[in-house]
Amino acid sequence: MPGSMIPISCHKHHLLLVGFLGFCINSFARGQKNNTLIFTKENTIRNCSCSADIHDCDYSLANLMCSCKTILPSTIDRASHRDLTIWFTDTSGLGMLLNFTVVHHLKLSLCGTTPLPTEYLAILGLQKLRINSEVKGQFLEQNLTIYNSSDDEMRDKMKVQHKDRQMFLYISVLDTSLFNRHSLLKSYSVENVSSITDHFPSLPYSDVFSTTSNKSYVVTFIY
Repeated sequence: MPGSMIPISCHKHHLLLVGFLGFCINSFARGQKNNTLIFTKENTIRNCSCSADIHDCDYSLANLMCSCKTILPSTIDRASHRDLTIWFTDTSGLGMLLNFTVVHHLKLSLCGTTPLPTEYLAILGLQKLRINSEVKGQFLEQNLTIYNSSDDEMRDKMKVQHKDRQMFLYISVLDTSLFNRHSLLKSYSVENVSSITDHFPSLPYSDVFSTTSNKSYVVTFIY
């Protein structure tokens, strides 16, 4: 009957509205960026996915607000991380979680006051680093940019100059004793390193990296 019919124009508007709402919902879902938080506590390792920043070393809040699961050391995922936060209390736990892991944006929070020994950890592909530690009763957070998108032009020029090398591998070497000091976070980089062993023979893990001629390393020391 005519009274039960929906005008075509209204039907089109209805479809447009449904499509628009669906687009907004999908866009919102894509905008929810989950960060990975890994922490060790009481001989257990917890791997969490968090949609919001959690106050450093607040284990209870992390377990409440994030999606967390206990993992075994043998099952630690060393896949590439865009954003990774690690809460740690000693260098052995930190090394197990971080050494030779690809991380672009990294935050490290020392959840304790015990001085750390001098050890060196190798992080791959690091762009930005944040550290937070307590020294003499005061919390100190610092930020360091290793490289960013504005450096791409310079990297491209290097690739043209050394086009026989097929790739660059960014390696950051972190001195764990920096968490014991109040001094500013510092770094320096050595570019176009063809052999880690030849350039830095005393550097731990130098023999792990390939010495083939088609790679050129950019090595950054953080201290």
